[in-house]
Amino acid sequence: MAGLISAMEGFCVIGIVIAAGYIAARMRIGGPQAQYVLNRLSFFVASPCLMFDILADEKITEIFHPSILVAFFSAMAVGVIFLILNRIFFHLKAPDATIGALNSLYLNSNNIGLPIATYILGNPALVAPILVMQQALFTPIGLTVLDVTTKGKVSAKEIAKQPLHQPLLIGSLLGILVSLLNARFGFSIVPNFIRDPISMIGDAAVPMILMAFGMSLHGTKPLQNKGNIPAIFTVAALKNIVMPIIAFLLAYFVMGFRGTVLYGCVVLAALPTGQNVYNYAARYNVGMTFARDGILISTMTSPIFIAIIAALLS
Repeated sequence: MAGLISAMEGFCVIGIVIAAGYIAARMRIGGPQAQYVLNRLSFFVASPCLMFDILADEKITEIFHPSILVAFFSAMAVGVIFLILNRIFFHLKAPDATIGALNSLYLNSNNIGLPIATYILGNPALVAPILVMQQALFTPIGLTVLDVTTKGKVSAKEIAKQPLHQPLLIGSLLGILVSLLNARFGFSIVPNFIRDPISMIGDAAVPMILMAFGMSLHGTKPLQNKGNIPAIFTVAALKNIVMPIIAFLLAYFVMGFRGTVLYGCVVLAALPTGQNVYNYAARYNVGMTFARDGILISTMTSPIFIAIIAALLS
């Protein structure tokens, strides 16, 4: 019961900040570009600083905990399940099917994952392995498939450059490097006069992320394309129900995890779809409404299932 109360308190904290962003957008505080500015600042500046600050103090064994295997195989499983269901029922074209698979497996490790890991799981570093896995593995694979299915060719140069365009990945990798060097030399190699401003900027990441998300909810009109509704709700079910179940089965029966590790694996598996999927859809001009609606529905339903997980496992 204590874990459920903690989860509800965490959702309350997150919900209040999101509501503040929604109200600010409704009252036009900050003007029409406020959400864009907050998103850009959090994505390119504050969140990389936060990940660097967190990971620089983490032991490398904790950063690459075996739980990353649970995240990887549960994500791959739901992606494959969606492709099978598409083949049988939805018959989406290859680019749209790729967006659907990404909608099913791609975790929102930044906008929602960081706040949930911070306020519900109590350790924001838990999202780092997922973030690295997604940006270094799932993104290049997804973009390669979209290249082939939309252009008929692969731009190896563009695929190889993708990690260089991901500030969160860069901040995470730099933090991991500093963690290794700290362990090697036995002291912190980054002096406080440099580390302190990085920490200050990083502290702004989660509030900016949540307020920007709240702003994005103002004026949203989902499910305008009726033909995609079955696939959209299938994506949400795969993301918020099937993936946590698979994560639990893998974590409990295969990896032998118990306690907080098991709880963390299942909660993180229930995160909604990452907003990056919409960016990829927009870049290739395929499945944009499908991506947007899948993200929105999974984001709206995710807290319900995370609360259920907290009641059962915490």
